[in-house]
Amino acid sequence: MDEIRRGARAVALVGPAGAGKTSLGEALLFAAGAVPRLGSVDAGSSVGDASPEARTRGGSTELNLLRLDWMGDRYLLADAPGSAAFATDLEMALATADLALVVIDPDPARAPLVEPTLRRLEAMGLPHALFVNKIDQARGSIEDLLAALQPMSAAALVARQIPIRAGERTAGFVDLALERAYHYQPGQRSQQVPLAAHLREDESAARFHMLEQLADHDDVLLEQLLSDEVPSLATIFGDLARETAAGLVVPVLFGSALNGFGIRRLLKMLRHDTPTAQQTAERIGIAGPAVRIVKISHGSAIGRLALGRVFGGTLTEGAELIGADGTAMRAGALFAVQGGTPTRIQRAEPGDLIGIAKVDAARAGDLIGIAARAPASAEPAAWPTANHALAISVKDHKDEVRLSTSLNRLVEEDPGLRWGQDEGSRETLLHGINDEHLTVALGRLKRRYGVDVSVRPPVIAYRETIRKPASQRGRHKKQSGGHGQFGDVAIEVAPLDRGEGFRFDDRITGGAIPRQWIPAVEQGVRDAMAKGPLGMPVVDVAVALVDGAFHSVDSSELAFRTAGRIAMADALAAASPYLLEPIAHVTIEAPGSATSRITSALASRRGQMLGMTPLPGWSRWDVVQALLPEAELHELEAELRSLSQGMARYQAHFDHLAPVAAKVADGIVQQLHQPA
Repeated sequence: MDEIRRGARAVALVGPAGAGKTSLGEALLFAAGAVPRLGSVDAGSSVGDASPEARTRGGSTELNLLRLDWMGDRYLLADAPGSAAFATDLEMALATADLALVVIDPDPARAPLVEPTLRRLEAMGLPHALFVNKIDQARGSIEDLLAALQPMSAAALVARQIPIRAGERTAGFVDLALERAYHYQPGQRSQQVPLAAHLREDESAARFHMLEQLADHDDVLLEQLLSDEVPSLATIFGDLARETAAGLVVPVLFGSALNGFGIRRLLKMLRHDTPTAQQTAERIGIAGPAVRIVKISHGSAIGRLALGRVFGGTLTEGAELIGADGTAMRAGALFAVQGGTPTRIQRAEPGDLIGIAKVDAARAGDLIGIAARAPASAEPAAWPTANHALAISVKDHKDEVRLSTSLNRLVEEDPGLRWGQDEGSRETLLHGINDEHLTVALGRLKRRYGVDVSVRPPVIAYRETIRKPASQRGRHKKQSGGHGQFGDVAIEVAPLDRGEGFRFDDRITGGAIPRQWIPAVEQGVRDAMAKGPLGMPVVDVAVALVDGAFHSVDSSELAFRTAGRIAMADALAAASPYLLEPIAHVTIEAPGSATSRITSALASRRGQMLGMTPLPGWSRWDVVQALLPEAELHELEAELRSLSQGMARYQAHFDHLAPVAAKVADGIVQQLHQPA
């Protein structure tokens, strides 16, 4: 059997938001006869982007899975959102793809938007091609576009076509491999036409350049070109397929998804140049029959589905499965997925991307062996960093129990989310990639699970400490009939270096306080440190218990704990307390054109610049390192997005505690003590 017929092949549609990936998916479905009419994203009739969130926002918010058959072969399209907010779904689309089709605009000025995608594909070693969409709207030349893009790609960008212009519009194309000209026919397949005389020189030069690029990796073809021999079509197409699969070249085609221009030519390229599932299994390290779980879905009436791609064998309902950790499972019903619609099937063939019911132990990114065979390990899933957080609370207390169950399901579907309770503030925190990501997640929480929540920025973990030593005596004496309460302690407090925490020294001599009550004094001191004079937990303080007194009848553990708390509270107030705030180390990667604006934004947020270096291997991108108060991280991602055409990204982690400037500290303390 011909290699291109060995199982279904998976193509990820990726690229910047607004480039038309979902529209291209609809055009491919229609051209292949998988749907009776061309779906429209704007009209809300598309197979993809069928969720209410996507319809409302007018763009993809989650992975769309599409299926089509073309010339006897099956293709699985994974349409990934272009927004950075939904980068987890992009990783899901790429995890098992045989080829990534990068969809871009024809405007050279928007070329930088595609660099993060190209670099990610290169890092993964994932073969990819470019499709220049909206060619009917192009005003610049393809040559200018490729010249702008080439510095962003380590592999050569190989134009497979040149446009045929009719005035200001693109009327068709010349296929450089076949040396055939075609005119676009709206809503129909392109019509082959004679190659016009005025195009022959341009076609000949462009074709020779394409062959030269291929010959860089084929000595036989190079010899033919040097000898002025005309290479065979088999040689040309063979080199295109081989070098694309190896990541040596990136084919470039163009067309218009909305008008159906160039779609069948694109399908033919996919048929010849998309690697097989077996090649992909070898590339990502899967040996033996296995299923790579791509995503968990709770969105259909069927319930929980594990969406995964089958490698190296077939899968049937009831098949024994085993996880890499040895967890045994049994496959439930199997489903083919078209957009949001699952259809039950009897078996899945090698390369199929299907839904599996009743495998509750499976998680996104897992590799599961078929027929009770533990699979060889594959590359672990790499989920984006969840930098943004919101504190959430249910509006209706009856939803408290449902909240945790619903959040767990959201996190199962989207590993870019995580949630938990902050130990200090006791707030329930939902973490996501950015504000847009969390807005969509909370909308889904309300729509799917009926849980409506209030949101607010998380409480910042301010702390306080002291500037100078102080001594204080604390006495607790109470008489109310019968045994009273008596405890008397004298303590000395002193500041410690940052990060040392708390130290308690017992310097009692001569039995001033019996040994059994000294732990109670320490506990009282700790009680006072839970909320210092400024209202925050106290850190980096040394306390010495130096003297005290007791009563043989009225002294008790409670009395000495209370005396310790009184002494510590008074000592802290006398030791010049001041506020500390958490400082984050922030690493920002951004286009060089946005760097100056970003550094200015950091300065306005009380940031301290640590340095700036070029991002290795990237075209005019910078890495900015800075220290930034955690209080200033709120909405930082949104500001970076607006300053960089949505391309800047950052990571932040706690670095240290630092004193807060007096004016800022006064505002924080006043806000803390305002009535609720």
